Amino acid sequence: MTDQPSHSPTFSPEDEACMRRALQLAAHARDAENEVPVGAVLVHGGEIVGLGWNRNITLHDPTAHAEIMALRAAGEKLANHRIVGATLYVTLEPCAMCAMALVHARIGRVVYAATDPKTGAAGSVFDTLISERHNHRVLVQGGLLAAESGEMLREFFRSRR
Repeated sequence: MTDQPSHSPTFSPEDEACMRRALQLAAHARDAENEVPVGAVLVHGGEIVGLGWNRNITLHDPTAHAEIMALRAAGEKLANHRIVGATLYVTLEPCAMCAMALVHARIGRVVYAATDPKTGAAGSVFDTLISERHNHRVLVQGGLLAAESGEMLREFFRSRR
């Protein structure tokens, strides 16, 4: 996980506010549940429809990543497995599992903070979200509040060594 963006998009104040909320959720994962600090906020039609943080250790569920938890919450709220055109804000670049779930849900845009040079599937290691092999591609923008997210992750892993 690095704090270098994949490219240099321009972010709105709303983007920053949503990522700050995702960072709060990441801190909750770390502090309240001793989980890897990753948080996610899913916005559809200008409304937050799903919040998530890593819970895979707590729930004994390898699929309970922040992105998946936000998708599950949004699916319940909207009574739909498709969240067409939504934007997901997440503090760490999605892995391949999460990226494919985002493709299946027809998410329109993913904004992430820190890149994940080991398992990132939004351009760092894999290009899952933009692959021409899929019938849906997601707009990917990285680097928003990357330094804050990267430091939280580094500190979490430092404390475990």
